[in-house]
Amino acid sequence: MKSKGSATQYVMVELKAKVDDLAPIRNKLTQYGANDIGIYHQYDIYYQVPKGRLKLRITENESTGELIYYEREDVARAKTSFDYILKIPHPHAVKEIFEKIMKTKTVVEKIREIYQYENVQVHLDKVKSLGSFVEFECITSQNLRQQKKDRSKLEKLGEKLDIRCNRLESLSYSDLISE
Repeated sequence: MKSKGSATQYVMVELKAKVDDLAPIRNKLTQYGANDIGIYHQYDIYYQVPKGRLKLRITENESTGELIYYEREDVARAKTSFDYILKIPHPHAVKEIFEKIMKTKTVVEKIREIYQYENVQVHLDKVKSLGSFVEFECITSQNLRQQKKDRSKLEKLGEKLDIRCNRLESLSYSDLISE
């Protein structure tokens, strides 16, 4: 994690899978002692950009939002992601400005439950028009060996939570909605 001005740069590993039911995963996370962080109603507004993905995240009942730019490969396995995250006040005002200067690609609306299990953030997402997903994110380092270890950790957590390999997702929610 590096701070560039007021934006923070992260190297993360992540894994996402489509699931039929979030309840068994939620129950196992609780059994394994994961911390329940909370439930959030989020809107991710994706914008057309020449490279990577850019989204403005607005969370209902929150006064701040996040501007998130990230690059990652689209593969159905644990993958490395390079993210820049900027916390912003007045996200609705930023949205209004962006609508004047950029084309909106899509809007992803979701209810996100967040759990912390060891150093992995687990998202249980109900995504409007797509269904239910589980997503794992872990901050890692630039070191390729460490990234490989962290990707393996996410895969093992997926097995522990009975996430089937054939349900792993390669695309972002924005890409799935745009298909």
